[in-house]
Amino acid sequence: MKDQEITQLAMDIGFTHTAPLDPKTLTLKPEVRQMCETNSCGQFAKRWSCPPGCGSLEQCRERIAQFNRGILVQTVGTLEDELDGEGMMDTERLHKEHFLKMNELLRNRQADVLALGAGCCTLCKTCTYPEAECRFPEKRISSMEAYGLVVLEVCKANNLPYYYGKCTISYTSCFLYNEF
Repeated sequence: MKDQEITQLAMDIGFTHTAPLDPKTLTLKPEVRQMCETNSCGQFAKRWSCPPGCGSLEQCRERIAQFNRGILVQTVGTLEDELDGEGMMDTERLHKEHFLKMNELLRNRQADVLALGAGCCTLCKTCTYPEAECRFPEKRISSMEAYGLVVLEVCKANNLPYYYGKCTISYTSCFLYNEF
């Protein structure tokens, strides 16, 4: 598939915005990993997709270096007000639904795709970490933050807005691949 076809696929699936992603713009930051260590989301050291289970920053950097292309995908939702938790959760659910569908379609066309999502992996109800190996290592999805990425910076570096105005929320993910 060519980049244009992947962009069209993303839009057909239902993402509201996309942008080409140059993997060379991805800067993995130890500070982001340090935020993970504070465990504010409650997933640190509890999932293979989250630190430390997803690997060191160097291992993540090596994985990213295998790819020469990418796409950023976003789902932007409108909120009734700035405290519209239901609207936020609905937009997140929709984004994850689109993300998983696109991941499956891309993997059906090419085996080696690195999908970095918004939030932790939710493929299994209960993760096996650290007692047993991941049940689905080829489908496991780490978040962009788990890889040490500041999503706002990634968006800026690749000419994709991050903020769409008052009473909106955006969820951003990406797919890295080699042109196929």
